[in-house]
Amino acid sequence: MSSILKVQDVDAGYGKSQVLFGVSVAVKEKSICAVLGPNGSGKSSLLKTVFGLTKIYGGQVTFSGADITARKPHEIARLGVAYLPQIDNLYLNLSVRENLVMAAYTLPQSETETRINEVTDIFPMLKQFLGKKALTLSGGERQIVVMATALMRQPSLMLFDEPSANLAPKASDQIFDKIKELNEALGISVVVVEQNTRKALELSDDVYLLVSGRVNFHGAAKDLVNQEFGRLFLGL
Repeated sequence: MSSILKVQDVDAGYGKSQVLFGVSVAVKEKSICAVLGPNGSGKSSLLKTVFGLTKIYGGQVTFSGADITARKPHEIARLGVAYLPQIDNLYLNLSVRENLVMAAYTLPQSETETRINEVTDIFPMLKQFLGKKALTLSGGERQIVVMATALMRQPSLMLFDEPSANLAPKASDQIFDKIKELNEALGISVVVVEQNTRKALELSDDVYLLVSGRVNFHGAAKDLVNQEFGRLFLGL
C-alpha cells in the first residue's frame, strides 16, 4: 500500500529551539497511524510540522507525492490535509452553522450548503445544534463540531492532536468511534496523537513512538504492547 504522507529525516522546531531530530514517518493511504510518547516528546510538534506550523531545518515532507516542506498552512489545507488542534479549534461565540460556514470559506455558497448537509448526515446530532453557539456545547459535542468543520473541505488526511483530551470516558469513546467511521466509511487517512495509549493502539493500524524528539519505535500497533518500549515509556 502506498503512503499518503511521508516525513523524511526531518529536523524541526520553533525559531532556534529544535524539537524534532531526524524524524521519519510514513502513513499508508486509508490507514490510521498513532503517534505516542511521553509528554514533551515532540508528538504535537510533528503534526504542526506536517501542517507548516514549525520551522523545518532539514529533511522533507511530502503529501500525495507533492513536496509540502515549504508550503504555508492554508496551502496545505487546500491540498486536502486537515489539522485538528487540541485547543483554539472553534469560534466559540459563533453558532455551529457559522463555524461550518467559516471552515468552507473557499467554497461557493451553494456548495457550502451542500457540504453542511453532508457533514450533518455523517454527524446527525449536529442538526439540533446548528443554531447554538459553540460555547454552549459540552466538550464531546465541541469535538464533534471540530471534526465536522474539518470535513467541510473533504480532506484525504486528518491530523488529530489529543482528540479525547479532557473528555469523559463515554464522550471519548464516541470520538474514537467517529474517527474509525471516518476512516472506514470515507477512506480518510488519519494520524492521531493521543495520551489514551490503549485506545489509540486499539484504533490504529500502525504506531510511531517518539521519545525526546526522535522515533524510538515503529511497527504495527498490536506489536507495541509486547515491546520493552511500551513498558518503559507508555506504562503498558
